[in-house]
Amino acid sequence: MARFWVESLAGDEDLEAVLEVEAESFTNPWTREMYESEFRNRSACHVLVVRSEVRQVEGFCAFWLVCDEVHINNLAIRPQTRRQGAGGLLVRAVLKQALTLGANRATLEVRESNAEARRLYERLGFSVSGTRRGYYTNPVEDALILWWDRAGPPAASNLCTPSQGF
Repeated sequence: MARFWVESLAGDEDLEAVLEVEAESFTNPWTREMYESEFRNRSACHVLVVRSEVRQVEGFCAFWLVCDEVHINNLAIRPQTRRQGAGGLLVRAVLKQALTLGANRATLEVRESNAEARRLYERLGFSVSGTRRGYYTNPVEDALILWWDRAGPPAASNLCTPSQGF
C-alpha cells in the first residue's frame, strides 16, 4: 500500500498536476484561469494536495473559508489512486484545517450517482441535507448537498450576517 501525506499547494508545478487530476476526474474540469482567479483571494481560497512517496500530486481539495464554514469546491483523486486511503486522508486534513481556521461546519455537493464518494463522505461524518436539481452538466445530474458539523447545528449568533460582508 502506498504512503500518502497532505500539504498545501506549492506553486505552478503542483497546479499543473491539479489540472491533470481535474482532467482525469471531471467531465467539466476547472481551467488554469479559474484556479488563478481563485488564488487572488488567498484569505478565502485554500488548496491542499495529497502526495505519494514519489511526491507526485495524487489528488487535491480546493475549498473556501466563509465565516465559520468551509465550502469544498473541488476534491479529486487520480483514478488509479482511488480506494487506497488518499481520499479519506485528504478529507480528514481539510476538516482538521477547517477547525484550525475557526470553521465548525463544512459543506460540499456531490453527483447523486457518485456512490463511492458519498460513502467516503458519510464515513467521515457528512450527511445529506438537500438536493440541487440539475446542478451538474455533461451529463446533467442532480447534486446532493452534504454537511459536516463539528457539534450539531450552529447557534443563530454564529451565522454569517450581511454586516460581515457575505
